[in-house]
Amino acid sequence: MDELSDAEGFIVSDIQFKRRGYTMRHLKLLITGAAFAVAAPVAGQGLMDKVEAEVNSMEKFTQVMVDKIFSFSELGQQEFETSGYITRILEENGWEIDRGSAGIPTAWFARWGTGAPVIALGSDIDGIPKANQKPGVAWHDPIVPGAPGHGEGHNSGQAVNVTAALALQKVMMEEEIQGTLVLWPGVAEEQLGSKAWFVRDGYFDDIDAVIFTHVGNNLGVTWGATSGTGLVSVEFSFQGESAHSAGSPWRARSSLDAVELMNVGWNFRREHLHPNQRSHYVITIGGDQPNVVPQVASVWYYIREMDFDDIQRNYDIAKRMAEGAALMTNTEMSYQVRGAAAPRHFNKVIAEAMWKHIEHVGLPQWSEDDQALAKAVQMVVEADSAPGLATKLEEIGAPKEDPNDRRSGGSDDIGDISWTVPTVTLRFPSNIPGLQGHHWSNAIAMATPIAHKGATAGARVLARTALELFTDPTLVTKARAYFTDVQNKGQSYQPFITADDPPPIDLNTDIMAVFRPQLEEYYFDETRYDTYLEQLGITYPMLRPDREEEDH
Repeated sequence: MDELSDAEGFIVSDIQFKRRGYTMRHLKLLITGAAFAVAAPVAGQGLMDKVEAEVNSMEKFTQVMVDKIFSFSELGQQEFETSGYITRILEENGWEIDRGSAGIPTAWFARWGTGAPVIALGSDIDGIPKANQKPGVAWHDPIVPGAPGHGEGHNSGQAVNVTAALALQKVMMEEEIQGTLVLWPGVAEEQLGSKAWFVRDGYFDDIDAVIFTHVGNNLGVTWGATSGTGLVSVEFSFQGESAHSAGSPWRARSSLDAVELMNVGWNFRREHLHPNQRSHYVITIGGDQPNVVPQVASVWYYIREMDFDDIQRNYDIAKRMAEGAALMTNTEMSYQVRGAAAPRHFNKVIAEAMWKHIEHVGLPQWSEDDQALAKAVQMVVEADSAPGLATKLEEIGAPKEDPNDRRSGGSDDIGDISWTVPTVTLRFPSNIPGLQGHHWSNAIAMATPIAHKGATAGARVLARTALELFTDPTLVTKARAYFTDVQNKGQSYQPFITADDPPPIDLNTDIMAVFRPQLEEYYFDETRYDTYLEQLGITYPMLRPDREEEDH
């Protein structure tokens, strides 16, 4: 092969091909493009209509999945009910399941199909501490007080993915379309506790493209370097010597003093860090009781910045501060990475292809009840405005012309995957605009018609986009060219975990041991009830509590 040319004018010689980071899989995909096109012609409107009709026919299935996962309310690394439920559905439909992926008990990778391209669909599955909430009720009213809940809306993404995947599976079988589908979960996304390990252990080495889905309040997709941050999640531990706090404190070496000195030092240093940084901590071990000087203490930090080098720089500062705190208190310091997230960069080629399907599908038709619930919740949390649910698509997201205009904020470990394989995130409209996030209010819509309609809309876009990737080999080639020649030009992936860092599979064990038995009583039983709202006895929507007037 002397050279190859794609539709955007990329000229690739055999030497350039290797230098640009392509693997032999991509070389074979290009060489066999003509044969592949015969097996899988570029999808016309008829095929698109067919897969979309399959998704629409599965509305009930999608609703049940959304409601069922909502009822499990599991925290990160403890998503046993959720993962078991999803993988049973896939196994019943002929998928092969690899469980315990990357040494994470609740992780799995599911495969169906043969040959290239290999398209992976992912979405997160974990909940938020203390975010338990009755759906469809516009005030704080937990099902189980103090329990976890889906205050991010992660119960909806796998419903989007599984619906789209099963619809694609049926169409691909009937039309003899070649390719492999892969499904996987974002475990412990709120602790950034899985995707970097998936990448490290090679789970995306043979993947041609990734479509990630995440709940939002509109249908949308973004390409390029996004707003937000990457991070390192690290726990610093100090070992000292205990003594009676009143009787002989001079014989002690306080590990808690070390934690507090580290925190004081970091808080003073914030003024002299770039305003884009975000950092937060919680003391995870602070001692046993006041009259015993703490022998062991730990503090858990999230250290965020907007690019790889600045994340590493602030991480190094934190490690030096921990060393200094240990010197000041004559204690011993150790640290362990508990999670990581690379800054995100999404693929322009796939995003632009997806945007056409977003424009075709459009937003759901919201009912008066849907809008009434949204506006009531926005009023309760004092949102800046109360427009209700979105009724108009926003523009496709694109990088800022001036990189300095990018906005800091949250992180997502999909960033690690986005630097490993061409990736986009589809945001679908299953939640209410204007809420603060990681909060009980974000759970209110997540087992209501708002979530159900938004998930179906997302599944329609996802199925259409994936079908285009399966039937147009040039799209996969162009996505790889952007990934190699634009995204990775001058910047490459810098992992923040090493080969020796174990995944944090101990997270949330104690919390779920307390609340799982209480939550089990409220698991959705789809064999007895049509919806989770019906099971809970909620007349949708409930806009204000029924209270008798009281004189005070």
